[in-house]
Amino acid sequence: MTASPSIDPGTSMGRVKLTVADGDRARSFYERAIGLRTLDSNGGGNGEGVLLGAEGGPAAVELATRPAAPPRPPGTTGLFHLAILVPARLDLARALRRVVEAGWRLTGASDHLVSEALYLNDPEGNGIEIYRDRPREEWRYDGGQLQMATLPLDVDSLLAELEGSDSSDAGMPAGTRIGHTHLNVADIAASEDFYVRGLGFDPTVRGYPGALFVSAGGYHHHLGLNTWAGAGAPPPPPGTRGLDLFEVVLPDADALARTEKRIGSRDVVAERREEGLVAIDPSGNRVLLSAPVAS
Repeated sequence: MTASPSIDPGTSMGRVKLTVADGDRARSFYERAIGLRTLDSNGGGNGEGVLLGAEGGPAAVELATRPAAPPRPPGTTGLFHLAILVPARLDLARALRRVVEAGWRLTGASDHLVSEALYLNDPEGNGIEIYRDRPREEWRYDGGQLQMATLPLDVDSLLAELEGSDSSDAGMPAGTRIGHTHLNVADIAASEDFYVRGLGFDPTVRGYPGALFVSAGGYHHHLGLNTWAGAGAPPPPPGTRGLDLFEVVLPDADALARTEKRIGSRDVVAERREEGLVAIDPSGNRVLLSAPVAS
């Protein structure tokens, strides 16, 4: 078996696992303000491994409660934001209404050309993006480079989607999932070596200062990597709140095996677990490489 030049194009993103101090408050926030549902819980709101997602869908967020966990220090690597992808523009409008009705404040609202996005923080300061993609045929390229930007979102146009729609709130719709994960890293070159030459993601956008975006299968990005917490930023101390790990889902066991062989050839250390392989990037961020279990 030979390593392919790129990670399997069917690769997608799985859940983001967060360490939180107040599991009940965090769980309530993700249910009320975000519209996720508890899919599985071990020990209630303050138990290990509370999984939240859209009804009938994959888990998007996992909460692991550690009441004594200290906050993540400023200027460290870790999660910049987790990004929840909704199927349609109407779903994004409903998400905006839900956030406002829950009494939560946005930190931003942007048009990225390839997508439209809302930004906010959870009760423990973890960044969240909720977004919808524009159809791929509307994405623009210049010299082979995908064009992305950060422009003001037309909120009035977005809210107009709600006119004549059902005002009830059934939570996030089927098909909602993690679309991408955005990380604070210490060094772009080292991160590119790990995620591109190591795992096999393809670079898509280099135009943002201090940032790199990479993907599988031509998507705009499955991973954002930035040094906005400071070049050379250290990882947070073990056991702090925030990112525990994020999941990259290969389409099948063969694709996972090819990726395992690839990273092994680059001396990337990966711990084998029942759920997959856990590797640590040069900035101390943990990534779980998994594949669906064959039925």
